[in-house]
Amino acid sequence: MNSQQRYQAFQRFQERNPNPTTELEYNSVFELLIAVILSAQATDISVNKATIILFKKFNTPEKILKLGENKLKEYIKTIGLYNSKAKNIIKTCEILINQYNSTVPDDRISLESLPGVGRKTANVILNTAFGHETIAVDTHIFRVANRLGLAIGKNVLEVELNLLKNTPKEFLKNAHHWLILHGRYICVARRPKCEECFLTDLCDYYKQHNK
Repeated sequence: MNSQQRYQAFQRFQERNPNPTTELEYNSVFELLIAVILSAQATDISVNKATIILFKKFNTPEKILKLGENKLKEYIKTIGLYNSKAKNIIKTCEILINQYNSTVPDDRISLESLPGVGRKTANVILNTAFGHETIAVDTHIFRVANRLGLAIGKNVLEVELNLLKNTPKEFLKNAHHWLILHGRYICVARRPKCEECFLTDLCDYYKQHNK
């Protein structure tokens, strides 16, 4: 894709979905943080099923810390890697209370210092909660960016940096959500639904496979 085609692609995303957002359900930045930690190697649907019950009673660092690791596990045991996630969430709550006045920080270094929060999770929080122009590259975005030709890269960091460089500034804030939804529902891993896609005339993958 050249720069003009990339602009066209994002323009089409915007026309179809002017206000995209995460499919994780949350009512505060703290809830979003916990949901994103839980979503690692798990579906948003499975996370939402657990957090809708958890957050009714335990939706602050203090309340989850008081709940304790073992009882927290009971709420999240349907989610993959729940043992390590419970441990990380309890430690994160302690740090938020002791170092950040129970408030989720809005800078990358502070976020990445929290247990269970890596670069991708930090980017999701910065973008979704605080409106930063960041792109959190997961398996969906990695696949879509490479297939379409929006940003070619051999690893997630390479794709992230190339997306930040290649995405027109006016689309940066929403690019993360558009790409993840496209990868989740249209440009799926095994058999991409090219017949449903509105980007085939711009797509490198489609051109290669439909010569």
